Amino acid sequence: MKNNSEEVQLNRSLGIWSALSLVVGTIIGGGVFVRQSAVLNATGSTTGALLAWLAGGILTLAAGLTIAEISSQIPETGGLYVYMEKIYNRLWGFLSGWMQIIVYGPAMIAALGAYLAILLGDFFHFSSSYNIPIAIFAIVIIGGLNFFPNKYGATFAVITTICKLVPVVAIIIAGVFFGDANGLTESVKTVHASTGTFGVAVLSTLFAFDGWILIANLGGEIKNPQKILPKAMTFGILGVMVIYLLIAFSVLNSIGPNKLHELDTGAIPYIVTKSFGIFGGKILSIGIIISILGCMNGKIMTFPRIMYAMAEQKQLPFSKYLSHLSPKTRIPYFSIIVTLFISAIMIIFFDADRISELCIFTVYCFYVMAFVGVFLMRKRNPNKKRTFSVPLFPITPLVAIFGSLFVIVSEIQSDLIGVLFSLGIVAIGIPVFFYYDRKSNKKTS
Repeated sequence: MKNNSEEVQLNRSLGIWSALSLVVGTIIGGGVFVRQSAVLNATGSTTGALLAWLAGGILTLAAGLTIAEISSQIPETGGLYVYMEKIYNRLWGFLSGWMQIIVYGPAMIAALGAYLAILLGDFFHFSSSYNIPIAIFAIVIIGGLNFFPNKYGATFAVITTICKLVPVVAIIIAGVFFGDANGLTESVKTVHASTGTFGVAVLSTLFAFDGWILIANLGGEIKNPQKILPKAMTFGILGVMVIYLLIAFSVLNSIGPNKLHELDTGAIPYIVTKSFGIFGGKILSIGIIISILGCMNGKIMTFPRIMYAMAEQKQLPFSKYLSHLSPKTRIPYFSIIVTLFISAIMIIFFDADRISELCIFTVYCFYVMAFVGVFLMRKRNPNKKRTFSVPLFPITPLVAIFGSLFVIVSEIQSDLIGVLFSLGIVAIGIPVFFYYDRKSNKKTS
């Protein structure tokens, strides 16, 4: 197959509303609905849980504002992979991309598919034996949607973002205005000791905030990315942060901490059914299912672009195919297929939810390097005009850096074996990089 990267290019067709919908839609998925109990258990108190959600939101907002300055100066397809390469070198760029395409991206997609299968099983009363086929079928269907021009995936993102706000608003109204559990004053009797630390709780909220940076992977497909990317990232994260705080408050005010601890991931369905009855609960459950589908769509739309960008640099096996764009749709469909295949393998053989947690730790290690990169870029190009500058510099990037380091250290103290496993996955990419780097140098010499 002839590499057509010079003949066919990505289509710059995404505007501000598509970009904003992708930010919100990629962030709000299953995390906010299933992580409420985990955050409470890690902190051991209702106040600690709310503070963890607030801290996670502030950290994500600071991170988003910092990356927005970088994205305005490097508006290219590939996101973090490209930033790390431009700021540091090809090795660091490759390792950040390797981690995202081999484990992080597929694991997040697989986790969403697995949770979606559970919800669909509960909704239609399927046997749990169908969970794996349902999860794989879901990612294949959403993946198929992304074989069409990117405007279709963007339209789906807009529709699902609007639909997912229905259960979000309903849960908030039920908890804020009709909740009677006095969750903020009730003591946590069944959580005698926290199962983690505040840092681990914040890390758990970051799973729910995950996806904020993925719009940057579409830098080559956004109209005027220097202006649209920072706006979409900033306002998208800020809106999600407010929504998450209201949901956390509503859950605690609806059922209280003890019931939340008891119900675990079943807390949201319980609240919905309790507040709106069986029929109303079913309607809102459909909204949550649509929410997860929208989140899955955003991830399937963005992660293969990293693989495509790396393949264009001849850094991966079968780069000729992975960098191929369809002449009609201008979509890297081989990269999409490979991403879906790895996700399906994870659904079948691994606990994708667990792997995704570890990968969030790993990706934040790269985030810290990217945050530091803002200082490096300003030092290297002191007179360069910026279309977007991070507000309250240097305070905002410092909040992002030290907040991320706090979470990283907390996770190391809490789960050293898991941390070593996730870092080991990154290390495997080192010999892969040098192999293809030497191979590329031989061809050019």
